[in-house]
Amino acid sequence: MKFDLTDKRALVTGGGSGIGKAISIALAEQGAEVHILEVNKIPAKETAAEIKAKGGMAQAHACDVANQKDVIKTINAIAAEGAIDILVNNAGIAHIGNVELTSEADIDRVYQVNIKGVYNCIHACIKNMKEKGGVILNMASVAATVGISDRFAYSMTKGAVLTMTYSVAKDYLTYGIRCNSISPARVHTPFVDGYLKQNYPGMEKEMFERLSQTQPIGRMGRPEEIANLAVYLSSDEASFITGTDFPIDGGFIRLNG
Repeated sequence: MKFDLTDKRALVTGGGSGIGKAISIALAEQGAEVHILEVNKIPAKETAAEIKAKGGMAQAHACDVANQKDVIKTINAIAAEGAIDILVNNAGIAHIGNVELTSEADIDRVYQVNIKGVYNCIHACIKNMKEKGGVILNMASVAATVGISDRFAYSMTKGAVLTMTYSVAKDYLTYGIRCNSISPARVHTPFVDGYLKQNYPGMEKEMFERLSQTQPIGRMGRPEEIANLAVYLSSDEASFITGTDFPIDGGFIRLNG
């Protein structure tokens, strides 16, 4: 079977919903033992239960990626039971606003999850991975490379994720550790539905269609499409790939304008 992840152990942060859930399920379907890290354990447990119901292997862990002590404790406990082969840094939060509408508290909140959270998980996993190699996959965004209105803090953090990816890939080549990133454009997740309900009550369908059309392909991505790319990059079939960002954007970066 291509993209076989049998006997691989994977960590997915933010794996209880949206893209993270789809990645957790997809990795498990390919044979990986998946450990789902969520600040709220309930959605992690629900995703793990769904995986187990299909015959897969999964465990749920309550972990705040912004808290280094919490991350190290959780990851060390997982590593004590076996090597960590795959780390997917998917957990992230959004912020809407330009620099004038971004407060110091906003910057600190987004930084803690989107930048420090990625650093914390890599920092905690890397020593374990150095023993036999592994894969680190970071969730960046098209906002890391192109200007998007009113995404100052979010774009800043995703730019940092992109450059962290390059740095880790360079520093750990000799240890057999591959590090890449994925940059989605708009993907239809529960976050999008919640955003539309909160900001455009009664106009959800109209605004959903308008946002969908910002992708040249004419629709938003599906979480499963991002997950399929994550499976490939996590597999041995991608063994020649490191230090690379992969846009999956319906033509957003190159075909707009």
